[in-house]
Amino acid sequence: METVRLILALAAYHEWEVHHLDVKSAFLHGELKEEVYVTQPEGFMKPGNENKVYRLVKALYGLKQAPRAWNMKLDQTLKSLDFKKCTLEQAVYTRISKNSMLLVGIYVDDLIVTGSSKEDLQKFKSQMEEKFEMSDLGLLVYYLGIEVTQTGGGISIKQSGYANKILKEARMLDCNETKIPMDPGTKLIKTEGGELVDATKYRSLIGCLRYLLHTRPDLSYSVGLLSRFMQEPKEQHMKAIRQVLRYIKGTLNFGITYKKKGGCKLLGYSDSSYGINIEEGKGTTGIVFYLGNSPISWNSQKQPTVALSSCESEFMAATAAACQALWLQRLLNALTGWKEERVTIRVDNKSAITLMKNPVFHGRSKHIDIRYHFIRECVEKNQIEVEHVSGDLQRADILTKALARIKFAEMRELLGVKDLKEQERD
Repeated sequence: METVRLILALAAYHEWEVHHLDVKSAFLHGELKEEVYVTQPEGFMKPGNENKVYRLVKALYGLKQAPRAWNMKLDQTLKSLDFKKCTLEQAVYTRISKNSMLLVGIYVDDLIVTGSSKEDLQKFKSQMEEKFEMSDLGLLVYYLGIEVTQTGGGISIKQSGYANKILKEARMLDCNETKIPMDPGTKLIKTEGGELVDATKYRSLIGCLRYLLHTRPDLSYSVGLLSRFMQEPKEQHMKAIRQVLRYIKGTLNFGITYKKKGGCKLLGYSDSSYGINIEEGKGTTGIVFYLGNSPISWNSQKQPTVALSSCESEFMAATAAACQALWLQRLLNALTGWKEERVTIRVDNKSAITLMKNPVFHGRSKHIDIRYHFIRECVEKNQIEVEHVSGDLQRADILTKALARIKFAEMRELLGVKDLKEQERD
């Protein structure tokens, strides 16, 4: 999904149209080469219907083999049209020439296509329709549960319909709304006592909410925290999920907009919480990356080891951000051919920044796991530039802890999640 958002952000920056193709015959490319013998129990079917069973087994086996066969056939077709497969993202193909550029993103039988030349885009559609039975769905409107709106001002994404479906399954369509997904004082722990709830239902809700994070980074911390209690969820955990659902009810039309203005430069924010998770003592890493002014990649995750200070916790978070920054940089270079030499990451801890820029190991850092010193090498090689940002402007702050109502609204605005219905009226 990061790649999909990156493609949409690039299209918005260049003011390209994004089109949608659907392959009708994607699952009919599996061929059965083996002999299949079927023996049915007595009384299972009438005599003379054995051929029907054979055809059913053949079809099922064909479906099992189809994805691989379909991928190979599609790969060969695109390569014959001078497309190159992206080495960093196997589901993306590019065709770059002096006068035009085409990008194709694939998810099973759904293709999204964008590029600089409308003529090349239409020609590509015609060429694909000659090879496969396809539906030309025109401008991209709905993709993998994400609603896409393309206007002259940019490209917006949201999951209002999917969010409504979650509320319906949880029987909370008529629930009261709330302004924040989690109260700042919420303490969730794995207690032995407490009333157990239906674990299957809890896990199902968590799975649905995690998919909603594809357009709602403001939910990342609360959903990530609740994901830690799927083994034996208690009533306190289910109560916290219900608050998240009430927040979703009041923010159904919130999403992200990618625009031309704001530039096309990668910029990252890295933050961490320290001393908030009292049960395990591990902090939470928050990372968000922007292309221009809109977020394309974000993550909120419990840190794997205990930090001895806030400086160390920030250092660990920045290292994780550096790894993501290098991947995004290389992916952007592969998709566009641009040569972006380094990515800037903004951190709000001066001590951590000093530690990143100091190549010498000393008493304050020698105990830190050696893998976290990767960022020092990145800074030394000039691949990563680390800048200080004040806590009030640290956009990743909302990914590391539960915030109070006013602060949460401010950070959500900074993060880039806005009410798209209100934006359309403006």
